[in-house]
Amino acid sequence: MTEDQASNLSVEAERELDAPPPVAWRSWTDGDVLQRWWGPTGFVCPTARMDVRVAGVSLVSMAAPDWGFPEMFSTWEYTLVDEPRRLEFTFRFADADGTTLAPGSPLIPPGVPAEVAHVVTFEALPGERTLMRIVESGYLTPEPIEMSRQGLEQSLDKLTPLFLDGDVVA
Repeated sequence: MTEDQASNLSVEAERELDAPPPVAWRSWTDGDVLQRWWGPTGFVCPTARMDVRVAGVSLVSMAAPDWGFPEMFSTWEYTLVDEPRRLEFTFRFADADGTTLAPGSPLIPPGVPAEVAHVVTFEALPGERTLMRIVESGYLTPEPIEMSRQGLEQSLDKLTPLFLDGDVVA
C-alpha cells in the first residue's frame, strides 16, 4: 500500500472551540466532560473511566438505549500525553472489563481493525480559542471509514456547544 493510499484510510476532523487549549484538553481527558459528548447523535456515554498518562488505559463506552443499541466499550491506551497540546492513544474495542475484542467479533463493526491510532492536537488561536484536530489511522480497508467519520463528526457536533454555553470551564 502506498503512503497516499494509507492516508485515504484515515479519518480527520477539526473544530474551533471557544476555549483556550487547557480547557479544550479536558474534553478528551475528564470523564465527566467526555460523558456529555462522546458518541454519535442518539448515543450516550455511560462509562468514561479515565487514566490519562503514558501507558495508562481509559475505558469508554457508548450506547443508544432508545434504539436498543447495547453498550459498546473501548479502551484508549495512551502513547503520548503532552498537556495541553497533543494526545495520542490506541483505540481498541473491548468488553466491560476492558479486555480487547478480536476483529470479527459481533460487537465490532465490519472492517474495523484491532487497533486504530488516534492523535488529538490543540492549537491556540487568538481570543482564547483552540483549533482541535483529530486524526484516526490504521484502517485496512475503506469500508469502515465513512461510518467512523460520521460518528466522529456527530460527536464533535455535540461537543462544540459545550464551550459556547460555558459548560466546560477550567
